[in-house]
Amino acid sequence: VQLQASGGGLVQAGGSLRLSCAASGRTFSLYALGWFRQAPGKEREFVSTISSSGDITYYADSAKGRFTISRDNAKNTVYLQMNSLKAEDTAVYYCAQSPFGRPTRTSEYDYWGRGTLVTVSS
Repeated sequence: VQLQASGGGLVQAGGSLRLSCAASGRTFSLYALGWFRQAPGKEREFVSTISSSGDITYYADSAKGRFTISRDNAKNTVYLQMNSLKAEDTAVYYCAQSPFGRPTRTSEYDYWGRGTLVTVSS
């Protein structure tokens, strides 16, 4: 299984970015997907997850109202639309797959992508 995240970059505070994560290696539509992030010197933290069918989503409080997770099972891709970005959103963002229903912990994910860096300038 491989997951490849892309779409990171440098953006000013208040701006937007859309992250993508393409997966391969097993039946994409059977697994929940999630986004995590890790800022320098901090632990990896949960951002958002979406169910296998895409009808259930869940967000960390820090992401609610600003980020939107979605998936396209025909393209084996999950997205994270990030709006109203803040300096504290600066981190490496990782996508991951999970066989669980509403996974919010890193231990509930069995495959991870390499991450894409998001830098928000204030």
